[in-house]
Amino acid sequence: MPLNNYPTKHKTGQDNIRLAGLDVHNPVFFMSALLAISFIGTTLMFPATTSAALLAVRDWILNTFDWLFVSTVNIVFAFCIFVGLSPMGRLRIGGRDAKPEFSRLSWFAMLFSAGIGIGLMFYGSAEPLAYFTGWFGTPLDVEARTADAHRLAMSATIFHWGINAWSIYAVLGLALAYFHFSKGLPLTVRSAFYPLLGERVWGWPGHIIDTLAVIATLFGLATSLGLGAQQVASGLNYLFGVQGHLVLQISIIAFITLLAILSVIRGLDRGVKTLSNINMALAAAFLLFVIIVGPTAVILSGALENTLAYFGDFLSLSTWVGRTDTEWFHGWTVFYWAWWISWSPFVGMFIARISKGRTVREFLFSVIFVPLSVTVIWFSAFGETALFQAENGIGSLPGGINEVSLVLFQVLENLPWAAASSSVAIILILVFFVTSSDSGSLVIDSITAGGKLDPPVTQKVFWAIMEGTVAAMLLYGGGSQALQAMQAGAISAGLPFTLILLACCVGLWKGLSEDSKSLRKLEKKK
Repeated sequence: MPLNNYPTKHKTGQDNIRLAGLDVHNPVFFMSALLAISFIGTTLMFPATTSAALLAVRDWILNTFDWLFVSTVNIVFAFCIFVGLSPMGRLRIGGRDAKPEFSRLSWFAMLFSAGIGIGLMFYGSAEPLAYFTGWFGTPLDVEARTADAHRLAMSATIFHWGINAWSIYAVLGLALAYFHFSKGLPLTVRSAFYPLLGERVWGWPGHIIDTLAVIATLFGLATSLGLGAQQVASGLNYLFGVQGHLVLQISIIAFITLLAILSVIRGLDRGVKTLSNINMALAAAFLLFVIIVGPTAVILSGALENTLAYFGDFLSLSTWVGRTDTEWFHGWTVFYWAWWISWSPFVGMFIARISKGRTVREFLFSVIFVPLSVTVIWFSAFGETALFQAENGIGSLPGGINEVSLVLFQVLENLPWAAASSSVAIILILVFFVTSSDSGSLVIDSITAGGKLDPPVTQKVFWAIMEGTVAAMLLYGGGSQALQAMQAGAISAGLPFTLILLACCVGLWKGLSEDSKSLRKLEKKK
């Protein structure tokens, strides 16, 4: 049983409107849908203007708020470590007698598939190669194509996908899970603010918080879907000569959205869980293939060296003070932090839904540190292979990057069974694609249904279509600058949610500390 529920009279879904088979929160659903549709309509009518506006906003945010993104991520990471090591870590999500609903293997599989699948495929080889060759600046302004550039190419890549990044997911996921399962509040972002706002959280402050969460999720997810579509289109063109770059990308998004809708209809257990387990098995086989047929000794030794380099360069990469690598810092680190923050409502809520029965300590340390081992192995395999080819004059990589979405296929081209492995890569990207869209639809629908876990299927279909359409509009409006436009969307959506994330830490602290004190008193009585 929970230690104590909050004395709220609010019932999940009490503000919902039921019409035409829908069960939606008023006004969160309507504000979120209106903003999404307005963006879609504006982009269709004024694509060049929309793209220019997004890029201008991106540049302003990067130049003005880089310190806020970096300091927020550092604060959140420190907060997670402190809570996990403190007596609060003993608390169990859902109460003292709660049991996990999923095995650890399925739990991890769903966490990875929803959280980083497309990104690992897109950036696994491309990011280290970009840093090494100075494609868009180099970390800490080291000279490109040197031993230092090689070291920092790997350590900076792992830094962007390591423990700082996952702490963002962890803190919001824990807040959502704890206040829902342990405190009986709706599974929406506003519930994490109950210790700060009390009953006011059910009014306009909460409406704004949830709407910002939906918009951040939409644009963060659309960025990932756009990247996946670019990579699949590049792979099809590279391998099979399929033409029609933008049309092909949007067609891929439409096809994946259709598959995601079918998965959404099947539900969490039969849809996302099944796809996630398929993802993990296929990804593990793909990773093992590259380790075996690639430069195996370089990959294995690199995994240890890269881990040590990651922790050695950690502090230098974690600050914004005294940086001379402004172009690289803004284009990569600040973008990544904004992207992770914009994804945090989506992945955080998804993790929350599948984490009942875990202790706070198990939750935090699993979500933060387990992905680090996968990150090190994955980037060591694909990144070291790309760098090995670039440094030894193999294939086209020594000339640098022409198109970032092609790098994975250029790496595989120089390995045995290139056509087969590239085809598997495309399939893997597509399955990750479907899982992300499916998971995102479930999460956004929960928020816009007032925290209900099983709203009508029609609403889930609506948000799956919205996600795909926003991703298509970012590609359409961005034109030749599609990648920059997608980054701009994630950064713009991530800025306001940064403040929400910091406030969420305060609310979570108050909730956990109260229950920790209650638990100690209860144990003393026994």
